Amino acid sequence: MAAAVAAVELLVLVVVGGALIAKPSTATSARPVARTAPATSAKKTTPAKIHRAAAPAAHLARGKVTVLVLNGNGRQGAAATTAARVSHRGYRIGGVANAPRSDFTRSLVMYRRGFEGEGRRLGRDLGIGIVGPLDGLRTSQLHGAHAVVVIGS
Repeated sequence: MAAAVAAVELLVLVVVGGALIAKPSTATSARPVARTAPATSAKKTTPAKIHRAAAPAAHLARGKVTVLVLNGNGRQGAAATTAARVSHRGYRIGGVANAPRSDFTRSLVMYRRGFEGEGRRLGRDLGIGIVGPLDGLRTSQLHGAHAVVVIGS
């Protein structure tokens, strides 16, 4: 009896596995295809340009943007040093504190809803490539700041 149940389970696994392998991935099938112009003897073919939506522009001047700087790497003084850099770039400092965790391996910028342009500009100004909406923090925890910088290792 146990051998029959095991055989049925194996058969189901093989069928499901085969179906998953045979099914094309949506990541590769949804990729846009570059189209080329018809070749002529005098012209080279060039792929069509793929347009991406541009990030929203910052609406507030740097002096009007308040930034909360959090130490996420555990090194004493890291947030204060970064806050000085942020302030030197013209931003207001809304506070300097420790992040809820101290194991961030990379620095990141998070922004409040409606302030994506300001958050992306702050990331560019500081050389931080990871920029996204608030994650793990509530707006009420920002104490009025528009963006948050979490310092990693």
